[in-house]
Amino acid sequence: MSGTLFLVGTPIGNLGDISPRALATLNNCDFIAAEDTRVTLKLLNHFEIKKQMISYFEHNRRQKGEYIAERILNGENCALVTDAGMPAVSDPGEDLVALCHEKGIPVSVVPGPSAFVAAIALSGLPVGRFTFEGFLSVSKVSRREHLEEVKKEKRTMVFYEAPHKLSATLIDMYAYFGDRKIAIIREITKIHEEVIRTTLSEAAEKYKEESLKGEIVLVIEGYEEKEEDLPTLEDAIIKAKEYIEDGMSASFAAKQAAKDTGIKKGDIYKALQEE
Repeated sequence: MSGTLFLVGTPIGNLGDISPRALATLNNCDFIAAEDTRVTLKLLNHFEIKKQMISYFEHNRRQKGEYIAERILNGENCALVTDAGMPAVSDPGEDLVALCHEKGIPVSVVPGPSAFVAAIALSGLPVGRFTFEGFLSVSKVSRREHLEEVKKEKRTMVFYEAPHKLSATLIDMYAYFGDRKIAIIREITKIHEEVIRTTLSEAAEKYKEESLKGEIVLVIEGYEEKEEDLPTLEDAIIKAKEYIEDGMSASFAAKQAAKDTGIKKGDIYKALQEE
């Protein structure tokens, strides 16, 4: 009979945030799959838990994933943990979860702290709707493609970032997003927890030289459509004329242009007739 994969949330800074259920799961499982066994060992030692650990991270996930799944299929229970927070969120654990589902292995969650959830609560920005973007790629091409893709995202955006890449990231974000509100949140739940509410232009300038320490979450105001960005009647007429050149009647061209621009069909048709 198959065992179960337990996704166990661990503290993101303050060890007091671990739940009784998380401790019970770590105590009762047969083995633990950890992103960095050295980091997890400190947690286990603090709570006097002795358990076999297997290293499971980005560069060994395919090989170790099969090994872990095989052990679970043979009846053992495994607790999956990341260095901090919820495993499988912006984390190679997502591949292990998918593998277990494919193999029919039960997967259960023991919820715990999550840096991006804590950050949006602290940010003071509108978070009724938001999008979690995780880490930007270290590749300049990929990161710029990512920023281009989301530059007109209307929801509040949440990114993770490492301190040594903060300056370059803020400069790129200002270039793609323009000057928006941003909350830079670091060291969540730790002694030096800090929320820096500023703008992208100010942040890009300030942290060009000055560095921040600790794990960082960036919460950025979504895109707000400005009046000058909205299509005008002149834009709609140009669009309608293009359709007419393709062989459409003026009436049908006005209808299509109205769909494209949001301008009333009657206004477009009237303007076409007056020309």
